[in-house]
Amino acid sequence: MSGNDISHHQSTINTFTCVRCGLTVSALVPDGGRRNHCPACLHSRHVIDQVEGGPSDCGSRMSPISIAVLRTGDWMLIHRCVRCDELTSNPVCADDNQLILMRMAVRPLAQPPFPLEAFGTL
Repeated sequence: MSGNDISHHQSTINTFTCVRCGLTVSALVPDGGRRNHCPACLHSRHVIDQVEGGPSDCGSRMSPISIAVLRTGDWMLIHRCVRCDELTSNPVCADDNQLILMRMAVRPLAQPPFPLEAFGTL
């Protein structure tokens, strides 16, 4: 049975191949948790949880689009499906690409949706 066999529940998958960069990724992370995104490019496969029959594959790639910070201080990676636009969140892992994470975290500050000059000096 392949580690990429989507017909079995996510918790039974120990490795997977990144849908974007092709890296073979361990689903197990050093802190004992699990991951479903690539630590190098942060992309993942869109898996739709179903009550019966286990997860099914949308067949598309989830692109990392943003970071959310929980009240606990933990960071969550926000993904959007390139096919159906569904949003999901996953915990950031310690070995995730820090450069990509920081680029996403500062993007709203670097490109505000309104001109800051409209508010005068702060």
